[in-house]
Amino acid sequence: MRVYLALIGISFVASLLLTPAMRRLGLRVMGAAPLRARDVHDRPIPKLGGVAMIAAVLLGLAVATRFGFLSGAFSNPRPVGGVVVACGLILLIGVADDIWDLRWYVKLVGQTLVGLVIAASGIRLEAMPVGWIHVTSEPLQIGLTVFLVVLTMNAINFVDGLDGLAAGMAAIGASAFFIYCYMLARTINQFDHSNFSAMLMALLLGSCLGFLPHNFNPAKVFMGESGVMMIGMLMSVAAIAVTADLDALGGFRFRNVPAYMPIVLPIAVVLLPLADLLMAVVRRTAAGRSPFSADRGHLHHKLVDGGYTQRQAVFLLYLWTALVAFGVVSFNFLDWRLLLPALGLLMLAAAFVTMRPWLRRARAR
Repeated sequence: MRVYLALIGISFVASLLLTPAMRRLGLRVMGAAPLRARDVHDRPIPKLGGVAMIAAVLLGLAVATRFGFLSGAFSNPRPVGGVVVACGLILLIGVADDIWDLRWYVKLVGQTLVGLVIAASGIRLEAMPVGWIHVTSEPLQIGLTVFLVVLTMNAINFVDGLDGLAAGMAAIGASAFFIYCYMLARTINQFDHSNFSAMLMALLLGSCLGFLPHNFNPAKVFMGESGVMMIGMLMSVAAIAVTADLDALGGFRFRNVPAYMPIVLPIAVVLLPLADLLMAVVRRTAAGRSPFSADRGHLHHKLVDGGYTQRQAVFLLYLWTALVAFGVVSFNFLDWRLLLPALGLLMLAAAFVTMRPWLRRARAR
């Protein structure tokens, strides 16, 4: 655990120190991001913060190679190389989009290329933990992997609309996912606790936490497309890699954990972004517009328009993310008969707090 905590600290410090430099570079090279109709901030803010986040992850990854404790995570260099190359592609695509505002189909091609790089490195969805269905067709493995990578990147992008929202939600999700992956590693091998997914989530957690002080309301810098895509890529890679870890258990099941946990947990981590993405696609398609067009109909927009301040809306979405992500992880350690009622009560309380402005208006009528 101390090695993982060291990685969190390294990526945190790197992200914290590099972000101001990228902010200054962003102002000098491309200026501040112009205000758009759907934006909730009232002044132009520079981008390129995601470049610092990616640099922090890559630096942490380089340092991780020096820890003998993590030798198992580097026993096969191809997946690590795939993540590094994918980060490089994300830098190119993300910075280009931040500067020139690329067309949605150009970004989609770039995201697909990122997914193909991940699949080519050997990180593929080879088993569906629901019923433990193995995917034996190589083209299908590649297709599912690319689909999951692109879907997760776009889901994260849909919640990047308030100061500190995407970074904070990613940090909460990464911490929950890290706990699960670390406990899984301890179960698989009592002598080797190194785990590729746990390492990635530790680096992502530190990177997001280091960026957050510069991005929380009032934000001084945005992560831009590069940061959003990096978060989605690492989340999806960790989700795919952890299914292979569970497959290695054979007939043994991670104690007290349903076999479908590797699928449920990643979905839980990005549940709000995925729900927001689905509603946006339905809303825009019903209006006769492209599902990739932008608007002010996202969950965070609704909360702000409903009367919450930016900070209050962000904290509410943090609350929901933590309830879902850590609630799912808690099934690994607590009796479900006690956990389900407790989670139900907490979610009812969170729902009441979330709907309070609308309930207050209804009573006033």
